[in-house]
Amino acid sequence: MNSQTARKYESPLRQAQAEETRQRILAAVARLFETAPEEALSFDAIAEEAGVQRRTVFRHFTNKDTLLEAFWAWTNQQVALRTWPETEADLVAMPPETFAGFDRHEGLIRAALTSRSGREMRLRANPERQAAFRRSLADVTQGLDPLRAKQAVAVIQLLYSAPAWHTLKDYWNLDGQEAGEAVSWAISTLLDALRHGRSNQEDLGKQEEQT
Repeated sequence: MNSQTARKYESPLRQAQAEETRQRILAAVARLFETAPEEALSFDAIAEEAGVQRRTVFRHFTNKDTLLEAFWAWTNQQVALRTWPETEADLVAMPPETFAGFDRHEGLIRAALTSRSGREMRLRANPERQAAFRRSLADVTQGLDPLRAKQAVAVIQLLYSAPAWHTLKDYWNLDGQEAGEAVSWAISTLLDALRHGRSNQEDLGKQEEQT
């Protein structure tokens, strides 16, 4: 008897059907966020909107946490190929594309900003968000007072965010591209100021060593 464990076979067709159902469920969550945001995380409401059985939703997303994680990733993919920055250059280059993506999905983004379900989703992503911005700004904030470094990262993260897009669009009538360009300029200016300040600190430290 062959002792090798038999591999479970899954046909490509079945895998494709499962992925199609998963995408249909996530699209249903998006529609609920726009039309009935307080029901967006109700598995009964999601099943009805997606046209599937409740157990089918649970088969793909075992609980609300896994649903939130998947929907956050799905939303970001709809907006842009990548939304978290990895470098200082990303912080300057990415806002116009990302904010234009917010324009394309305005109803969903507004619901994510103003609804209780949206707030829950955004807060859940906060550790990942903070880690991405800290990594991106690690070099330029190196050597700063810890509080000043935290303030710098926090302000730059605020600039490159959906709330900033929302404010610039509603209060200043800037479209996503224009708002993103303004944010890129502001972040670039802050980065220059941080580099200049660090350079001055290094020069001062060298002078003190020589005296």
